[in-house]
Amino acid sequence: MHVAIVCTALLGLLLFGLGLAVSNTRNRTSTIAGSSQDPADFLYKMVRAHGNTAEYAPMFAVLFLLVGERNPATWVLWTMGLATACRYLIAIGMIVSPTLAKPHPLRFAGALGTYVTGIALSIAAFTAA
Repeated sequence: MHVAIVCTALLGLLLFGLGLAVSNTRNRTSTIAGSSQDPADFLYKMVRAHGNTAEYAPMFAVLFLLVGERNPATWVLWTMGLATACRYLIAIGMIVSPTLAKPHPLRFAGALGTYVTGIALSIAAFTAA
């Protein structure tokens, strides 16, 4: 359960850290609501990184805690760690990319890892039931 709690906490830090970064960027750019739709705009990239994290982090947290509670196999623990790392990769890839209109290797690796680990943990949840 230790790995599940640590990974869940790291996802929480990512989500709330990105939220704070969005607020700071809004303050710096004097943008109270919304953002430019320009995929190269820094605020837009921050909002999308935060939004993307908010879409996936809750389900991962549920899967981590659900599967982690049932004495998971070692591969499942590694998958939790990899899923967490992939969520950080995709956020970093979105933020450092010159534009969201073009692919970025970190974003691609994070997205692919998110799908693979999410499916694997969902299957692990079935087998733990």
